Amino acid sequence: MTAVAAADPARAVAHFAGRLAFETDVSDVAADLEAGMNGIVVVDTRSREAWDQGHVPGAVHVPTREIARRAAEVAEDGATVVVYCWGPGCNGATKAALEFARLGHPVKEMIGGFEYWAREGFPVELGTGETVRRDPDPLTAPVGGPSCGC
Repeated sequence: MTAVAAADPARAVAHFAGRLAFETDVSDVAADLEAGMNGIVVVDTRSREAWDQGHVPGAVHVPTREIARRAAEVAEDGATVVVYCWGPGCNGATKAALEFARLGHPVKEMIGGFEYWAREGFPVELGTGETVRRDPDPLTAPVGGPSCGC
């Protein structure tokens, strides 16, 4: 850890503030959705098969290859678009965020993607319309509570 010195505080502030401007996590998205925050549209960028397997309730399905054609129909002017794909091992949400940004939309990537949404025990809507909730994975979220409190 000490082989490379930590950045000076001013550079660290710029770096971490920048990351928060581009990224959000699943618990923050869940909290905003539960609070009924206006001006947010959550976009699942995966395939139809993945969407049907499970997705964030209230999300809209726009595979990355369709964003250029459909962005205006799903994102009102000024709305913050939150994109997600499978999980941290997939850069599909990054590609989707880039496409929305190129089209002039404020956008954030939901880090952890659908994998961490489900692993943290948030509700999952299936292709059938049924909503299920799994127990939180103790390696990703507190078993006895809704969030880590960070």
